[in-house]
Amino acid sequence: MKAKAALGRWQQFRLGWVEVWSPETPIQTGEVVAVIARNLGLWWLNACRIVYVLDEPGSVSRYGFAYGTLPDHAGTGEERFLVEWNRVSGEVWYDILAFSRPQWLVTRLGYRYMRWLQKRFGKESAAAMVRAVNNVERGSNREEEP
Repeated sequence: MKAKAALGRWQQFRLGWVEVWSPETPIQTGEVVAVIARNLGLWWLNACRIVYVLDEPGSVSRYGFAYGTLPDHAGTGEERFLVEWNRVSGEVWYDILAFSRPQWLVTRLGYRYMRWLQKRFGKESAAAMVRAVNNVERGSNREEEP
């Protein structure tokens, strides 16, 4: 599935202001990655560990993973990235589920700003996944699952 491959290449983080290091990190439980974000002229390095991976075949195939924040992350929580493919209808969904709270140093204003950035990331991440899947289509001449 193209969307699964894009998720496995961390394409949802190719936004210009957010990236993951290292993009070669395999999607496996226990792997550690750094989410690097740039905003307001500042750079944030946020360490995360993959806590589980989903890979469920079926009439609706599901693939995804979740990572949890490590101690020096700007927030405390978990974020799940999931793609689903309905084999009957051909529909593909991309979903992000996050629960978090800012570290104790972040003020009330910082909390609101963090939530705004999370919403921005969600919208731009979905667009990055669409671009990644469409680029795969243009680069390939063979028929492949969505």
